[in-house]
Amino acid sequence: MSKSKVKQIEITEPVQERHLRLFHDVARELTSTLDLEAVLTTIMMKMAQFFGPERWSMLLVDEAKGELSYVIAIGENAESLKGLRVQLGEGVAGWVAATGNPLVIPDVTLDPHWHAYAKANPELDIHSIACLPVRSTDRVLGVIQLMNSKFDLLSEYSISFLRMLCDFAAIAIGNSASMKLIRELSITDDCTSLFNARHLYTMLAEIVGNGRGVEFSLVFMDLDHFKSINDTHGHLIGSRLLAEVGSLLKRMIGPNNSAFRYGGDEFVLLLPETDKLRAIELTMRIIDRLRSEVFLEGAGLALQLRGSFGLATFPGDGDTVQEIIRSADSMMYEAKVTRDNLSVSGIGMMYEENGEPVFEPTRKMEPREEVLREVGMQARSSGRTSASEAHSNGTNGLPERVSAAPRARSRHDSAEPLDERRSPTRLS
Repeated sequence: MSKSKVKQIEITEPVQERHLRLFHDVARELTSTLDLEAVLTTIMMKMAQFFGPERWSMLLVDEAKGELSYVIAIGENAESLKGLRVQLGEGVAGWVAATGNPLVIPDVTLDPHWHAYAKANPELDIHSIACLPVRSTDRVLGVIQLMNSKFDLLSEYSISFLRMLCDFAAIAIGNSASMKLIRELSITDDCTSLFNARHLYTMLAEIVGNGRGVEFSLVFMDLDHFKSINDTHGHLIGSRLLAEVGSLLKRMIGPNNSAFRYGGDEFVLLLPETDKLRAIELTMRIIDRLRSEVFLEGAGLALQLRGSFGLATFPGDGDTVQEIIRSADSMMYEAKVTRDNLSVSGIGMMYEENGEPVFEPTRKMEPREEVLREVGMQARSSGRTSASEAHSNGTNGLPERVSAAPRARSRHDSAEPLDERRSPTRLS
């Protein structure tokens, strides 16, 4: 064997050993955790050890927005990159993501296009570029970008090695996406795309179990005459109706609250850090919107709905998961059998009589609770004195009918059929 070949082996074997150790470390991280950030950070740190860039980053594609976002940025001026978004086709990373082609330029001064780009963006301080796409089978998931690496390490062999690390990154991203999808499917109701009952119990267990006793409200909702819709129009139409109701609830409750399909035509709203007064306000807005909304127009129908609502607040109406659910569920059943819109645990009933909103307390009201006679009904009482004005001047915006209300019941207390209010209206 010639001396030159011996020398070549002496040089290349240590590099290959380093590569094998690096691949082993990345593979071990890949198989030991599903934490995407941990795996990608390991990959990026290994790249940095080998290529020695001044700064290195990973960007992931947001297909819905046509953008890339920085998920990892390390090195000089890395802090300024956090939260930055890049349009597909824009700059180095955007060009690689849009074309799916790698971009390797050991010296930008030798490439007219990218030299011009570097001169036009002096703050980027670009001398060399190594930017490779992270690909799945049929699309670009993101890019890995190394800026100002050691020139002698941007050889064809080194770039092949870099491509292999990109493949590891693609596997990690794919695993993470699969796990995210599995988790979403496990907590999501197929029909409405709301959370399911399993996730409700999980969230309640977390809130109640944290031991801080943070107040929250729970609203149970049951659609009236849903069975007649299924019987008249079929279960496919019924499912579409449930989906439209779910979409309406999701829009109305805002990002800080959660909506669930509890089962059948029953829904639950979880309102964190929400006392009874504010929960009633939101619930009455939903009741009003539900009554005014026209459903299933796309199916050639025009249906109007009503629902029965039960509201309970933690910890006053129950300090365990089972107790607070039973309390809200009992109130909903109470509203159903007494033909009320809303039954509030420990407070009273709200309903309409002869077209007028009526509040019926179950006990003597405390001064701060008197506003309940008006609160939540403002949306449907345009021109009427507002709740705050009525409370401040001692007037009452709602007629009062005081009588002894029956005890709160659960659906399990009796086998009697539910007393329905009225059939859905089919609009012509």
